[in-house]
Amino acid sequence: MTDNEERLIELKDRVCRSIDEAREKLHRLSQDIWSCPELAYQETEAHDRLVAFFTHEHGWTVDSHFKLETAFRATWRTGGDSEGTMNVGFLCEYDALPGIGHACGHNLIAEVGAAAAVGLKAALEGAQEGVPVQVTVLGTPAEEDVGGKIDLLKEGAFKGIDVVFMAHPSKEDATYLPCVAEHDVTIKYHGKTAHASSYPWRGVNALDAAVLCYNNLSVLRQQMRPDWRVHGIIKHGGLKPNIIPDYTELEYYLRTPTRAELPVLKEKAERCFRSAAVATGCTVEVEYARNQLDNILRVAELERLFERNGKTLGMDFTTDEDVLRNESGSTDFGNVTFAVPGIHPYFYIGSNALNHTPEYTVAAGDEKAQFFTLRTAKALAMTALDLLLQPEAMQRVMQEFTEAKLKDDKMSNGV
Repeated sequence: MTDNEERLIELKDRVCRSIDEAREKLHRLSQDIWSCPELAYQETEAHDRLVAFFTHEHGWTVDSHFKLETAFRATWRTGGDSEGTMNVGFLCEYDALPGIGHACGHNLIAEVGAAAAVGLKAALEGAQEGVPVQVTVLGTPAEEDVGGKIDLLKEGAFKGIDVVFMAHPSKEDATYLPCVAEHDVTIKYHGKTAHASSYPWRGVNALDAAVLCYNNLSVLRQQMRPDWRVHGIIKHGGLKPNIIPDYTELEYYLRTPTRAELPVLKEKAERCFRSAAVATGCTVEVEYARNQLDNILRVAELERLFERNGKTLGMDFTTDEDVLRNESGSTDFGNVTFAVPGIHPYFYIGSNALNHTPEYTVAAGDEKAQFFTLRTAKALAMTALDLLLQPEAMQRVMQEFTEAKLKDDKMSNGV
């Protein structure tokens, strides 16, 4: 074993010890966020709690309202102000879901990010590794709604970060689960009211347009690729049966495995939206959400390092192909991975409950989740150490990242 390998093992042990020593205050942090669920861009209590946490931790510089009102940045650096500083980022999410609170476990995501950063800082503090390092923690609001990370990207919040880490609670350990590209769209039809019994011929029925739109999309599914998804609802269908509706509204989510495919699906869906208006004589408004969610750009080297570190800590990574191949939801972390190489693994929290259910809300606040949450934080910080002390590993990460982006560009341009 080389001196560098021995030093890496020593520093990883230091990460684990420091996180264990901080477990009580990390648990309190998580519980405080869990007990006060707040929706996207309203996460004032969670934001303030995280800002206070890092403000009271020695050595951190905290920007309490970084780019966005409920975002923050905490930084710590060692090795001077050299241009060669490697900037390692950890992300905290903390918004909740309407009605069911932290059913996606964002209180645990915040705890993982904070714990990994604290552990990495403790390992590097005072160490003479010859590599100047900055540890950056970003508080990223509004994941469940508008995509706060995308707003932060637009504001330049990720500029200068070399690699970024976060981890998401689930019901299994996995280095990667498919997250797809997605765009929300609202379709509004405007017609003309009339008495539905006395003189219906004077009306222009917006509900007919909504029904045609819904059916058009249902027929389109026959010609869609098997891994594309279109799903939606009629949000407004009229007022009374004897009034021909002059306004209806639908909301749809359009999803594809890659962001390169999404424009193709959107074009097909728009024909369904607009043809329904033509057929009924209505006018139509098609309004896309301001942010499109991208798929995650994978970097196998990061996944390999994380899995190796996780296994040394006892993580049991799933090999179930149905789980590993199942394309599920979407996340604004995907957009980040096209700007900065990153990893978004999933971790078991001691429960078989499904995300976005009341049962998962309970599990995310259960003390039993703490062991698994902190174990994941250790694995993330250990993976960061691999990159810091093994330049060849970071070179492989950057090469993979560059090649993956080039491949995506070619797909997007139809090359």
